[in-house]
Amino acid sequence: MAGNTFGTLFRLTTFGESHGPAIGCIIDGCPAGLEIDPAFLQQEMDRRRPGQSAIVTQRKESDTVQVLSGVFEGKTTGTPIALLLFNEDQRPGDYDHLAQAYRPSHADFTWQAKYGHRDYRGGGRSSARETAARVAGGAIAKMLLRHHGITIKAYVSQVGHLALKLPYTELNLAQTESNDVRCPDPVMAEKMIRLIRKVRKAGDTVGGVITGVLQNCPAGLGEPVFDKLHADLGKAMLSINAAKGFEYGSGFEGAKMPGSQHNDLFGVSPEGKIITRTNRSGGIQGGISNGMDIYFRVAFKPVATILRNQASVNIAGEAVTLKGKGRHDPCVVPRAVPIVEAMAALVLADHWSRWKTNGHISPTLCI
Repeated sequence: MAGNTFGTLFRLTTFGESHGPAIGCIIDGCPAGLEIDPAFLQQEMDRRRPGQSAIVTQRKESDTVQVLSGVFEGKTTGTPIALLLFNEDQRPGDYDHLAQAYRPSHADFTWQAKYGHRDYRGGGRSSARETAARVAGGAIAKMLLRHHGITIKAYVSQVGHLALKLPYTELNLAQTESNDVRCPDPVMAEKMIRLIRKVRKAGDTVGGVITGVLQNCPAGLGEPVFDKLHADLGKAMLSINAAKGFEYGSGFEGAKMPGSQHNDLFGVSPEGKIITRTNRSGGIQGGISNGMDIYFRVAFKPVATILRNQASVNIAGEAVTLKGKGRHDPCVVPRAVPIVEAMAALVLADHWSRWKTNGHISPTLCI
């Protein structure tokens, strides 16, 4: 099965299934000498783990990370880093009724069509449980980027019809983790939480949008023509379960504007640095970072499993009625914030590594 590895030089490979014994990842290409902060690694996992609040799935997983290789005396050795997370709260029996049936808007039918055999226990590898391994790998990437002053932040900017109107530059992103929905506006956060509770009580689900902000990224990251920085960010985000759309900078709104309004004019900062006076380009021009903030939005669909009866068919094409069982998020975006950050970190870590080997920075430097 292909498609389990992400990245070119800084590479992440994930493995495991939703209700198997364990999931995990292998990171290859991380430079030697990087100090690993176990507390930060676990903090990132805690932000994604199930059961963290009343508005997410109540599956109980500690998501305690075991570092199996690639780290010695608190620093990376330059060899592959293997991270393992045991699945502690498996309930495969919750999915016995799906062994022969296809859930609406899930990957059941397409995986059966492609492979001829599928793991119906929560979707197996197509389950969002796989993203825990991404967050673990992304935490290592974040540590590498943090060493170079690059920061990655994401927050919930929309749930259903409730959307923040202010741009990220006018929000206090330090408040993102102050509430269960991870919205930096406390008033809007409370409205979003009430909406999620309402749809959950009705046995339904709701979608949303996450905004990502990458700051202090140097100019020069990106590999035209096919590995443009925004193209790789788009691929990363659209690989996340339930992601339905990606835009960066002015995005689709930019299509409404004339070039005379949309162009970002160049200027010089008080420190003598070349900057753009506006940032509709979203920090990327020609597929290469220009040193301004990189910002983007990712749209997520409503979670496909709902606690209502739905018509479907089984593998014989016979009509069946399905009712969702098990433990599922009524809205995916609160727990998807660290996943978006992790995938952005993996993209930047990979392009940083590629930039370094192009000779801009001496390849002999470890970090």
